[in-house]
Amino acid sequence: METAAVILAAGLGKRMKSRRPKVLHRVAGRSLVEHVLAAVEEAGIEKRIVVIGHRGEEVKAQLGSRCTYVLQEKQLGTGHAVMQAREAVGQAGTVLVLCGDTPLIRGDTLKELLECHLREGAAVTLLTALLEDPGGYGRIIRDTRGRIVAIAEEADASPEQRAIKEVNGGFYCFSAPSLWAALGSLTPDNRQGEFYLTDVVNLAVKQGLKVASVQPQEAEEILGVNDRIQLAKVAALWRKRINRAFMEGGVTFIDPEATYVDVTVEIGPDTIVYPGTFLEGATVIGSGCTVGPHTTIRDSRVGDNCHIDRSVIISSEVGDNCHIGPFAYLRPGTVLEEGVKIGDFVEIKATRVGKGSKILHLSYIGDAQVGREVNIGAGTITCNFDGQSKWPTIIEDGAFIGSNTNLVAPVRVGAGAMVGAGSTITEDVPPDALAIARERQINLEGRAKEKREKWARERKKEK
Repeated sequence: METAAVILAAGLGKRMKSRRPKVLHRVAGRSLVEHVLAAVEEAGIEKRIVVIGHRGEEVKAQLGSRCTYVLQEKQLGTGHAVMQAREAVGQAGTVLVLCGDTPLIRGDTLKELLECHLREGAAVTLLTALLEDPGGYGRIIRDTRGRIVAIAEEADASPEQRAIKEVNGGFYCFSAPSLWAALGSLTPDNRQGEFYLTDVVNLAVKQGLKVASVQPQEAEEILGVNDRIQLAKVAALWRKRINRAFMEGGVTFIDPEATYVDVTVEIGPDTIVYPGTFLEGATVIGSGCTVGPHTTIRDSRVGDNCHIDRSVIISSEVGDNCHIGPFAYLRPGTVLEEGVKIGDFVEIKATRVGKGSKILHLSYIGDAQVGREVNIGAGTITCNFDGQSKWPTIIEDGAFIGSNTNLVAPVRVGAGAMVGAGSTITEDVPPDALAIARERQINLEGRAKEKREKWARERKKEK
């Protein structure tokens, strides 16, 4: 029997106070709705429908072709939202309904919900949870035999019902025929004037249909996001979940609560991650590395046995056994081959640095090709931009660039060549040549003493 998943993502999210749709706010490297969609995919559900409304084109742009979209033009409640998806659901016999702002739900939990629904032959199966603070959630009302007899929305619940800690998680499996029949009889007879999906459950109870329920392994899975405070809460829970999984896999986090890793990141065993580190996007860190403290790596690949200290690496590739930082900045397009050393306050952009080369202090290297075993001295700059176009600098194997050198591109320094400190190189340097491009030094004897005496006389007159 085919299952269709309907993800509700049409809400305004007024309490977020944001121009961005609520479901597109991000935690752990994904938007809220992307987390929900990922769980649906993990559960093996191929027919995926997203109900969009407020700024729905932005939601479609982010999720792309992974889903079918239906529009809820007016937000008239969860029941009304599901009504809009009927045509898209088609002949599916089971309909899974879930909210796009619940990013902690797991694929395994959705599988369990579906399995229970089919095993029990229920008209509807709910995901419920026990919360110490159930505020904001509909309460599960059971009879003396433990059977679900109603769901009381908090706005309509009595004080006794509000004291109940078992809540409706907002995840449902419906038998499609029962769902469509019930939706057709809904009325907005409540304080909000909306069509509640929970009324479908209440109607099933009245008709004597079977209502089943399961609970997730962790109650936090049902938590939704309605404001920035809740956004921070689920982000912290995701951080805890991610970091724990890495630690169980052999990665050391010195302070897990102060280390921020996206769900899309990979880290090899025996790597140590220090506090204040952000690992984001499609980042892969190898084994045996030391990363941080206070390091950001985004959309980059880092090989094995690398040491990265207080640095920023964006859209770059770092080979094995590299040493980076402190305070280095690798901008997009940087490639470091094995054994490269990049030191303090070095910025590299769109450059390939060959095996064993060193750029250790206070340098900018952009739009360049640096060969193997090259040494670039402190304060070296590739002057790659002429105000209109970017130009390349090529430094061949074994070259030595003295400190405080300006390499005015386009320019090539040949293999084994040396450039004297303080030079401004505007022409190619042949292999094994020594290039010196600076004014000849002139020493004017006694001139410094004359200046000091003059300044002293002027200060005396001022007094």
